[in-house]
Amino acid sequence: MYMAAMTSRERWLALFNRQAVDRVPTDIWATPEVFDRLFRELGCANKEELCRKLHIDAPADVWPPCKIKHHPDDPQAGIWGVRTTVINYGTGEYGEASYAPLAACETVEDVHRFKWPSPDWFDYSAVTEMVRKLDGTRIVRGSGYEPFLLYCSMRGMEQAYEDLLVNPEIAHAALTHIFDFYYEHNRRSWEAAGGKVDYMYLAEDLGGQSSPLFSLETYRTFLRPNQVKMAALAKSMGIKVFYHTDGAAQVFLDDLINVVGVDVLNPLQWRCPGMSREFLAEKIAPRIMLHGGIDNQQTLPFGTVEDVVSEVKDCARIFKDARWICAPCHNIQPVTPTANIVAMYETIHAIGVK
Repeated sequence: MYMAAMTSRERWLALFNRQAVDRVPTDIWATPEVFDRLFRELGCANKEELCRKLHIDAPADVWPPCKIKHHPDDPQAGIWGVRTTVINYGTGEYGEASYAPLAACETVEDVHRFKWPSPDWFDYSAVTEMVRKLDGTRIVRGSGYEPFLLYCSMRGMEQAYEDLLVNPEIAHAALTHIFDFYYEHNRRSWEAAGGKVDYMYLAEDLGGQSSPLFSLETYRTFLRPNQVKMAALAKSMGIKVFYHTDGAAQVFLDDLINVVGVDVLNPLQWRCPGMSREFLAEKIAPRIMLHGGIDNQQTLPFGTVEDVVSEVKDCARIFKDARWICAPCHNIQPVTPTANIVAMYETIHAIGVK
């Protein structure tokens, strides 16, 4: 039966509601350098033009801007007190944390004395204006929460992981401050959006390339309780929960689905142990949406166009009964040829309805 063409937002909403779609939805994650190159080489003025050209169902983002430019006690740092240094890696740049404001903390009192950011520092009226200007064709993503990544920047990555075992009271104190900020920050932002936010970004990288980064017990002690609270806040406001974790995260999936209540799993790094596409399709897809799956560590950057076409077709076949959004496994990197990127989107578009 013929199905009328949907808007990008309608495709996402259909999957959320377990309804049929006119074609497999798509999304794009890429570094700024990649976007700039695609704009230039494909003759697009901006991301919206690029998405229309390649049939990409990317979200519209609404985030409240910060009214202050640096931490009150450190003009060289962002609002969380973290200083960053731009590192050039040859084909692009990343901002890397170069000063951790909590590195010297030895007690919970030291943590409390830090000047923590306030939701009052943000302009939530801007969110109201942002959603007013939307034309309704794109799914809307608003605000997020990824506390341990932030804690690693504030404490130093090695020390942050050590804290979970040897300084749990310091980790709990800092993570509580971060949660309290984001709970109120997100609540205000979603309220200002007036019901227009469709999903939020909840994240923590729980898996590494070959194994989990935390034990399940550690995750349940330090991260899961506040993830549950944040997801519950979102759901109380009619907002779906999109969850991002890299790597070998199989051991955490039941908790994420059954306890946290996530609606979408990203990015599907299926080459990692325990995360095969077949496992995800059989055991995970019946319960939640899947987002990602096109390998950006091997196939997209270093494969041929034919390799990309073959992988997209394989994913479409394996995920044929899943609520799947075709997208790269993470940010497309500058070493990825434009031809491979175009091939990914042209191939899934040609496949059409699953």
